[in-house]
Amino acid sequence: MSSRLIVLGSEAAEVVNQVFEDLQATLEEGELGSDLGVFNAYSGGTTADLVKNPKTALGESVVSLRSAQQGTVIVQGVGAVPSPSFDLLGWNLDLAASADLSVVYALDGAGMSADLLDQEVTTFLARATRHHATVAGVVVSGARGVAISKDVVPVFDAPLAADDIHSLLVAAPDVVTPLAFQGDLLKRAAANRQRIVLPEPEDERILTATDELLAQGVADIVLIGNEGEIRAKASALGLNIDGATVLATSDPDHFEKYAEELARLRAAKGMTVEDARKVVADPTYFATMMVKMGDADGMVSGATHTTADTIRPAFQIIKTAPGVNLVSSSFLMLMSDRVMVFGDCAVVVSPTAEQMAQIALSSAQTARAFGVDPKVALLSYSTLGSGSGPSPDLVTEATHLAREAAPDLAIEGPLQFDAAIDPTTGKQKAPGSPVAGAANVLVFPDLNSGNIAYKAVQRTAGAVAVGPILQGLAKPINDLSRGATTEDIVNTVAITAVQAQAQAEGNK
Repeated sequence: MSSRLIVLGSEAAEVVNQVFEDLQATLEEGELGSDLGVFNAYSGGTTADLVKNPKTALGESVVSLRSAQQGTVIVQGVGAVPSPSFDLLGWNLDLAASADLSVVYALDGAGMSADLLDQEVTTFLARATRHHATVAGVVVSGARGVAISKDVVPVFDAPLAADDIHSLLVAAPDVVTPLAFQGDLLKRAAANRQRIVLPEPEDERILTATDELLAQGVADIVLIGNEGEIRAKASALGLNIDGATVLATSDPDHFEKYAEELARLRAAKGMTVEDARKVVADPTYFATMMVKMGDADGMVSGATHTTADTIRPAFQIIKTAPGVNLVSSSFLMLMSDRVMVFGDCAVVVSPTAEQMAQIALSSAQTARAFGVDPKVALLSYSTLGSGSGPSPDLVTEATHLAREAAPDLAIEGPLQFDAAIDPTTGKQKAPGSPVAGAANVLVFPDLNSGNIAYKAVQRTAGAVAVGPILQGLAKPINDLSRGATTEDIVNTVAITAVQAQAQAEGNK
């Protein structure tokens, strides 16, 4: 059994220290001591650095702690910082929620009555809930003999007994925060490194992302362009891209064979080898041919090119995967406590019933690739025949076709948005449905509604939208927004790598 705990408190650092030391000593002496990892919540710098850049510090700590391989992990929360206004408890709780740690709350109860202790614990539990943190238990120091109890969480006196500690180890977090997902995404990509080609190294964001990707071991990176110019620019920016491969489109080991293969692929369209040489000289086409020929596992572009410039070569060269006749897209929507998939929000404008069914199946496959057990809702303005019209009729047909193609997939439609995601509404409007109220893959009836919906959720609910992820291609190609941040590029490369891993596994 894997157990992961973080000991934290509100203000009394000495109480946190004592409870942590007791916990560590007992575990080291017990049967779990041989596979115990002991960590500090923040080891990336000083507490002054944490206060100055709390988001950066949180991200670094999440990645570090989620990478811990020991069977039992205990973490000492940050106990004090040089800023009385800094929300230290909130930062520690965010870390717990995102680093898969259950909370042991250390409370100094000296001089407090049972009522005051009860109020303190109640207030803390409400705070933990707001931060989506799982609480394993509360340990009260200095108040032995003052009894309080909570139905939702065990309360212990300090020092902890061995049986108390075993009770604490049972709790297991079940939420997925955006930082948790991103941390796992990078970890999954790094576990089986893929070769990802980036044809836009003239953009500083691409070079900065390359530096970060190589430093974290997320993927092997190929940059397309003039090697001397690219490496000189990276050096001037203070970036280390030594581990990247840099290829010019004129590279003699690749150019001619790519031109010949492209001419063969496009012969029915009248393309000659001479025509193909001109096309392959374009970095995006060159990079796409690298993927086609197996010299790269995936491509990411779009930082400086339009979506059409990125996906047109993919449509012409990579084409669709076996059994798939449509390229579509989806977004991974990282909510505060879970991951959802929205499709199609970027490619197919007005899908037919057959196309909507294919989008549903492709979106479910995307969900699985990223660790989401798909429950697919096909959306409309009515639920299961409550209204009539072209849209619900089309969605009904699409649902039927998707079920025929994938009878083991949990899929329902047509569903209204609220019936799809809200358990109470889902039970009222679609009683007995295994999807209604629990959907995590939402398929929209057209691009208009899908694009509006993902942006509305992103901007009003604070969700992190990762994508668009192109789905249905024989090999992974993904598009960036021209406003993409370095973080967006890193995430998209990691997503492309995970897609490549999944496709390689599926081809075995």
